[in-house]
Order: sequence, then C-alpha cells, then structure tokens
Amino acid sequence: MDNQKWLSQNFFAFFFTWGVFLPYWTGWLTNDKGLSVVDASVIMGAGMVARAVSTLVLFPLATRYLPLSNVLRWFVALSLASFIFYLFFDTYTALFVITVVFNLFYPNLLPATESGASILMQAERVNYGHSRSFGSLGYTIALLLVGGAVAVWQEEAILWLMFGGLILMAAVQFQRAPAVLLTSPSLERSGNYALAELIRRPVFLIALSAAVLLQGAHASYYNYGFIYLQDLGVSGIYIGVILNIAVLIEILFFAKADSLFAKWSISSMFLLAGIGSIVRWLMIFLFPSVWVFILSQTLHAVSFGVAHFAFIRFIFRELPARHIPAAQGLYAAFAMSLSIALLTFLGGYLYEWSPGLAFLGMAVFSSPAVLIVLCFRSQLDARGD
Repeated sequence: MDNQKWLSQNFFAFFFTWGVFLPYWTGWLTNDKGLSVVDASVIMGAGMVARAVSTLVLFPLATRYLPLSNVLRWFVALSLASFIFYLFFDTYTALFVITVVFNLFYPNLLPATESGASILMQAERVNYGHSRSFGSLGYTIALLLVGGAVAVWQEEAILWLMFGGLILMAAVQFQRAPAVLLTSPSLERSGNYALAELIRRPVFLIALSAAVLLQGAHASYYNYGFIYLQDLGVSGIYIGVILNIAVLIEILFFAKADSLFAKWSISSMFLLAGIGSIVRWLMIFLFPSVWVFILSQTLHAVSFGVAHFAFIRFIFRELPARHIPAAQGLYAAFAMSLSIALLTFLGGYLYEWSPGLAFLGMAVFSSPAVLIVLCFRSQLDARGD
C-alpha cells in the first residue's frame, strides 16, 4: 500500500474514535450513567493519569521490543478487548476501573500513529499535513454522527459509536504497513536509553514544556464543551455541528500547514499558539453565549493545530529516528494526558462553581507558555542543539 495512504487511513480511524471519546465521554457518563460532573471528572481524570503513565512507560517499552506496526496492532486489540466491559457494567466503581484499564491501552495509539508519521516523514518524505487532515476529517465525521445519533437515540448512542470506531481501527490494521515500520527495533532505539538522552537535551525540554501548557489548556473544552453547550440550551444535533467548526478549521489548517508554515520558526509558531489559546479561553469566560463559543471555535487551529504542528516540526528537525517514539511518548504522556488530567480535576470543580471559571483557568494555565518561548526563543530556533 502507498505509504501516504496507509498513514491517512490510520489517522482517519484513530481520530474517528477520538472524536467520540474526547468530547462526548464525560457527557455519556453524566447523562447516560447518571453521574455528577465531579464524579465523571474524577473518572476521566483517573483515566488520563493512567494514559500519562502508560504513554510514558508502556509505549516506549513496547517500541523497544516490537516493530511499530506490531505496536499498533497490539494496542488496538487490547483497546477493543478492554472496551467491551463497558457494555456489561454501569456502577461507579466498575466505570472507574474500566476507564483506567482502557486508558492504559487506547491512548497509546496516538503516539504510535504520530511516531509512524514522523518516521515516514524522515524516511519516505510523506506529507504530514495531508495525512493528518484525514485525522481531522475522521474527527469531524464522528462529531456529526454523535450529534445526530444522540438527538435520535439519546446518549447511549455514544457508547455504540465508540465501539464501532474501535472495530474500524482493528480493520485498518489488517492493511500491510510500510516497510520502514516493519523493522524490528534495536534495543537502544527507544525505551530508557532514548528517554535519558532526551531529558538531557535542554531545548527538547523547553519545547515539551510549551506544548504541555498549550495542549493541557484544552482540558475544559474537551471534557465540558458538550455539557457547556447543553447548559446554554443547545440541542444535541446542533452541538455536533458547533463542535465540528473547530475541526473543519483544523482540517483546512493541516491540509495547508506544510506550505503555510514552511518559513516560520518553531518559536514563532509556539507564540502564535499561545496568544491564540489565551484569547480563545478568555472569550468563552467573558462572553457566555452560543455565538461567542462558535466564534472561539475558529481559534482551534491556532490553540491546538499550530502548537501541535510546531512540536512535530521540532522533533522532525531535531531528533534522529531512533528517538522519535520516546519523544512522542513524552509528548503524549505530559502534553496530551497528564496536564489534561490534572486540569480535568480542577476544571470539574471550577465548572460546578461557575462554568465560565473552567475556561478562565485554561487561559491562566496557557499564559506561561508565551513567557517560556520568549525567554528561550534563540534555543528553540537554533538547529542541531
């Protein structure tokens, strides 16, 4: 199979499930299972802590001994196997345990796919933005399907769409992977060896810190955006449309990102993302209206997309292929998991107090990223640090 097509299919399949799990799972727990926002936040936060530990330890360990193609297949199989328990249990304790176990496997598919993308960028010169836009397409289709399905079958539909998405991911793994991803790793390609080298690189820690602050600041949006729009009186089908605005903008961004930011420095991209993040969350806090929320959705390509693209561009430029899985594992663990987990706990309590405060907290959290980038701009933009 064409390498570009393989990567596009994997991005599409994963982000279809991500488009169900990320924005809707808290809503499923509160509306279908009857949990309070705080209880659902505890479950989701615990799952994200498990995700952080797993992507930091389990993913690099797996890539140390298995070809990346096999890592993808094993994590898909384990994700599907653990998710099945959601179909049979609905007590708080059971949901807590299932969510933690599921998050030990499922989120590893993100750094695995991104690692494959980075390696294919280096070895085969694939266009990252082109394939990543298919991930955004999968995400937007999931949002629309969930919105329509919830309007007809209530929140139980979220469970079955997620189940169907995992089956789709398993089917995609039957496709033959690119040859470069079938290669058995050397023991020093990743794992503890690569992690030790990475944390000794100051510029990597600077880039990772900026990414952690910017991506973590999406916690309230991911976990409470669905509930927030419900509280504003928006029906389920329209919520899907509103949430899709961000993803449609994201699709356009990733489709053009390689050419649009070809001459941008890493620091300039991080600065743009930081300013966009602060403005986005302050808008929602200051003006609690559906129309302002819709307008803020156009900034998703900046707060998320530019920050993500900057970090991917950084590791593509700075790191050898043997260190990429470890770098992706650290990014997934801290930027896409642990920071979001901690802010999910905080955001849940802030949301119970006042919904707008959950978004003000995100603006405050992302602000130091701008200061970090301004202080270390020369290091971020110096090649071969």
